[in-house]
Amino acid sequence: MLIKQRPNISLFGDLPMKSLKNIANSFCGVILSLTVAMPGLAQVLQESDYYRIDTVPIPQDVILEVGGMSFTPDGRLGVATRRGEVWLIDDPVMAGSSPPHFQRFAYGLHEALGLAWHKGGFYTAQRGELTRLVDTDGDATADHYNTVYAWPLEGNYHEYSYGPLLQEDGSMVVALNLGWIGYGASLSKWRGWMLSIDEEGQMTPIATGMRSPAGMGMNVEGELFYAENQGDWVGSGYITHVETGDFVGNPAGLRWTDEPDSPLSLKPEDIPDTGKPLFEIAKEIDALKPPAVWFPHAILGISTSDILPDTTGGRFGPFEGQLFVGDQGHSKIARVYLEKVQGVYQGAAIAFREGFASGVLRMAWDPEGGMMVGQTSRGWAATGGRPYALQRLVWTGSIPFEMHEIHIMPDGFLITLTQAVDEASAGNTASYSVESFTYKYHSTYGSEPINIASHTVRSAVVSEDGREVRLVLDGLREGYIHSITASGLRSKDGHPLLHPAAFYTVNRTPEGASLLTDADSEHTAQPVPGAQPSENKPAVALSVGTLPNLQFSTNEFTVPAGSNITLTFNNDDDMLHNLVVVESAAADEVALAAMRLGLKGHEMQYVPDSEAVLAHTKLLEPGISDTIVFSVPDMPGEYVFVCTFPGHANTMRGIIRVVDN
Repeated sequence: MLIKQRPNISLFGDLPMKSLKNIANSFCGVILSLTVAMPGLAQVLQESDYYRIDTVPIPQDVILEVGGMSFTPDGRLGVATRRGEVWLIDDPVMAGSSPPHFQRFAYGLHEALGLAWHKGGFYTAQRGELTRLVDTDGDATADHYNTVYAWPLEGNYHEYSYGPLLQEDGSMVVALNLGWIGYGASLSKWRGWMLSIDEEGQMTPIATGMRSPAGMGMNVEGELFYAENQGDWVGSGYITHVETGDFVGNPAGLRWTDEPDSPLSLKPEDIPDTGKPLFEIAKEIDALKPPAVWFPHAILGISTSDILPDTTGGRFGPFEGQLFVGDQGHSKIARVYLEKVQGVYQGAAIAFREGFASGVLRMAWDPEGGMMVGQTSRGWAATGGRPYALQRLVWTGSIPFEMHEIHIMPDGFLITLTQAVDEASAGNTASYSVESFTYKYHSTYGSEPINIASHTVRSAVVSEDGREVRLVLDGLREGYIHSITASGLRSKDGHPLLHPAAFYTVNRTPEGASLLTDADSEHTAQPVPGAQPSENKPAVALSVGTLPNLQFSTNEFTVPAGSNITLTFNNDDDMLHNLVVVESAAADEVALAAMRLGLKGHEMQYVPDSEAVLAHTKLLEPGISDTIVFSVPDMPGEYVFVCTFPGHANTMRGIIRVVDN
């Protein structure tokens, strides 16, 4: 539907716009708190003031690497694990005086990565099948393990299976991960597909183009979305609206379109590998569906996971009807406002809550309106640090000052706020900055942001009640992510936005009149120059590779003081890595600075400008190597080599020990 122009809005005059040169700092992915910089206000605003994290105690003998979660009608929480178990937890909301009780319901499964309660039993997606687990005698232990539908397995470690997601008609949706052989590959039938399975076990393929579809969810209108992770053919994470016959990007699964029940006829060779933006290729291929909302890589996360609509009726705060989307690698949750424009979904992604103990993989609403957050990190290292965790996110009752909704207009955006704004700051165009960018669509792993352009904010129009601001821009770009930063905006009581940046994906622009005059429209978006990657001299010397679970193959070298070192890093993994040599005391500081690079991160190889950095490789795609040449100091000591790609530094590091000759 088209978004109509809101009434009671008066136009302000043009004001100069703030410089955009340092915009990446505004996109810091680790915004845990903001200090209020106004006279008379000393309060520090934190996410925890509004949403509290409570940790559910887990017995020492329970390894709860959460793969799926679902509540039973009597309020018990079922948790499927990557170890192949299902646990029943009594009182997971911790309302009683005793710790929650854990009962093992099922075991012997093959990496269960989803769970759903339906008609008296649990359903879970194992690696090779959808299984129904039933307790027939009421002892909280499954007596029957019934195969509902099985699919073939090649045996590749990357063949994860996710789901099920229960549909209104009783059918269930599962999504099948591609294998990995240096690139994503559909090694067995239906890998890279989303399948619908009815209660009689009849399977219908829905769509393909999935690479690593770790999360699925419905919006409040009951339409299906899935979450994708960066990789080959995927420049950054995103969520996509999925309908029967859709092709959503990775061509590996198209090898099965000759099957008689396939809803598509595309073949892998029909997909051009040019590096043009996905939106442009979609103009040539009708079945290719662009994402509804992109999550800028290393800014809003690095590994998109579960999708959960807010259906709590206000018990979780002011975001009823919006989506919450987890991120496993950055141990956090983002918030998404969706709207339909000309029949196509699009919308804005905004940071919501960080600081979870492990990687956020699954989310579920508990009976009290809190959010249960299931977490795991084995093999998929996360900033949270713990190998697994179960935590509960609870609204404290206070409403944060946030961008509540962002609607696209013919000439910009209409921002609604959770609180009334200070009119002077809200009407000042210098309070805002807007840039647009996109990613390459190609077989290469990931992409740096490309085609970055700045957009002049020509006016900021404040509604009479102070709850809406309309930003009038010089142009919008269909197919691009528009970063909207409102660092100068203040509430009536002087508070800044808790999260000042939003990222709106424009798939369609609505028709309608613009507030710009012809003279105003002469200015257009201007390209923003980017830093060039560092050059490295080739050499032959020590070699470092990678191991599973985000590890370097070698974790220690001993070298003579003052020597010249050549070091070759071979990225044998299935994700992006670099190798950065730093002073030992600065490893954590450099890793955090890399995470804060925002849009500049990829082009800077995720290596921040720091005197503590002695040498570094380029950011390497899977299967690529790079060699660096540097000299170690004359003084004995220890230096650290670390992968500074966001989320990897906790486990991916080693020591260079410099000793006397």
